[in-house]
Amino acid sequence: MKNFKIYAIAILAMLVTTQSCSPDYLNEPQPTTSVSPDVVYGSKEGATALIAGILRQTRAQFTATDSGNLGSMYFARTNKGNDVVNAGSWFLYDYANDNREPNYRRTVFTWNFLYYLINQTNNLIQGVSASTTISEADKNELLGQGYAMRAYFYFELSLEFQHTYNYDVNLPAPPIYDLPNQLEGKPMSTQKEMYAFIVADIEKSLSIGSNSRIDKSYFNEQVAHGIAARIYQVMGNWPKAQANANAAYGGNVAAALSPQVYKNGFTSMDEGVEWLLACPQTSDQSAYYYTAPSAFFTQTESAYNNTFINKNFAALFSPTDVRNTFYATGRTDYRAVYTRKFKFGFDSDVVLMRTAEMILIEAEAMYYSNPNGAKNLLYQLQKNRDPNAVMSSNTGQALLEEIYVERRKELYGEIGVEWYDAKRLRRGMPRDQNGAHRLPMTSNPIMPDDKRLFLKIPQAEIDANPNIPASVNDNR
Repeated sequence: MKNFKIYAIAILAMLVTTQSCSPDYLNEPQPTTSVSPDVVYGSKEGATALIAGILRQTRAQFTATDSGNLGSMYFARTNKGNDVVNAGSWFLYDYANDNREPNYRRTVFTWNFLYYLINQTNNLIQGVSASTTISEADKNELLGQGYAMRAYFYFELSLEFQHTYNYDVNLPAPPIYDLPNQLEGKPMSTQKEMYAFIVADIEKSLSIGSNSRIDKSYFNEQVAHGIAARIYQVMGNWPKAQANANAAYGGNVAAALSPQVYKNGFTSMDEGVEWLLACPQTSDQSAYYYTAPSAFFTQTESAYNNTFINKNFAALFSPTDVRNTFYATGRTDYRAVYTRKFKFGFDSDVVLMRTAEMILIEAEAMYYSNPNGAKNLLYQLQKNRDPNAVMSSNTGQALLEEIYVERRKELYGEIGVEWYDAKRLRRGMPRDQNGAHRLPMTSNPIMPDDKRLFLKIPQAEIDANPNIPASVNDNR
């Protein structure tokens, strides 16, 4: 353990030195003076330390308070919807759905950040594969993590830079790089090619990975099933979405949920059983005020305190629902309601995936083959959250709509669920007009297949890559 900590600190230093406000850091060679490849890939311990360093970067401070890490990427999506209200500071341009131009910070950060993580994961996959000293069993465990991580990062990239998969699989998607330190020069791929690559990676992970892991920040087989469930949900492959979601949470709803800790502030990945994947933090190893969502939702701790809840969304929760963490501010405008779902602290962990999401993916997928089974599964979750819940009488499309609403109630503030669902379901995302919003977007609501649901290609990438034409952003 002592050696692991030493390796992890050294490798983290190596990774941090490649980080910069300039996209040039993506292709800078890795320094070799601190930790040699022979050390990193000479043992399972060394390679695991590299993974720890990569995961540390998912909660780093890359560009600015609203564009620093995975949490800020997800929170930008959250701000784009109807259920959350931005009071006019950080993330305000995301809230206006006007933060997607080629030179804008959101666009540049999202592209560079995800490719940075992809590049580091490519290093991991190549280095472990070529190692002559790591055992085959240990290689499989390490590569299972690497392939799951790369699938996850490319999946997020695909969501951010094009229409959803089922809109048109022949549309251009970001370039695919599978070798380290080669992040320039390839042409745009297509959505079909991108998803084929993502599926191959996640299935490879599932075929060789292990459920063993150090803590809930690591991508083990359970997390790989969760990633696969999301991928197949977006693709509309309902049998595979259902099977992977079930495997991710374990198939036992009661055993997979911890309603007794729901109101404790979402600060610890180890409290209860629900968190599958997280960015862990300690008071001295933290994203500090870059920590989304908690630094922005909180009204009880000293932070930005700039995010409120649509009063109509809060009204969807019964008084006995454990998820009803809403309070009145005393104001009568769009700032009338806030949530205590997320408690801010430098040591507050950031949730990336929970069992409840997997239960709802399974319910949605099951609807297409067994609607009564989907209704029963939905009710199990609802009853877990609210002892007074009554099984729905909805059938057909109304039942499916109820599942979508439950996703919003369960996952708001976490992964940008409204944006995610509007995009994959090819729906609009209009805002309420009864004073619930600072920007109601009355004349320019988000429509089905709206181009504002994805970002343009960064101008710096167009300028640097001769195989990406200047016309790539035409009609985007």
